[in-house]
Amino acid sequence: MLRFLIKVVLMAGVFYGVAYLLPGIEVLPNPDGPLGRPGTYLWIALIFAVVNAVVGPVLRLLSLPFVLLTLGLFLLVVNAALLGITAAITDRLQVAGFGTAVLGGLLLAIGNWIADQLVERG
Repeated sequence: MLRFLIKVVLMAGVFYGVAYLLPGIEVLPNPDGPLGRPGTYLWIALIFAVVNAVVGPVLRLLSLPFVLLTLGLFLLVVNAALLGITAAITDRLQVAGFGTAVLGGLLLAIGNWIADQLVERG
C-alpha cells in the first residue's frame, strides 16, 4: 500500500512535468480543494493509476495483435487511450487532441517506468 501511494505521488510530479512541457495537456487546478493545487495533481495521478490498473490490462490484451504487428508501437496508442479515459473521467484534465495524447502517453509511460524503478529500489 505504501509503494502504491509513493508511486501516485511520483506520478503526480510526472503529470506536472507533462502539463508543463506539452501545451495541449492542461491541468485545471482547484485552489479551494483540500490540498490546493498539488491535490489536483495527486487526484489526477490517482485516477490515472486506477484506470491503468483496471482498464489498461484489458486494452493491452485486446490490442495484442496490433502490438505484435507494430512491434510494440501500438502501445503508444493504448497509453494515449488511457490518458484520454482519465481526462474523460475528471474535469480537471484536458487533452487537446490525439497527437498530444500520444506524446503525453509516451511521456507518462517513461515517467511511470522511472517511478516503478524508484519504488522497487526503495
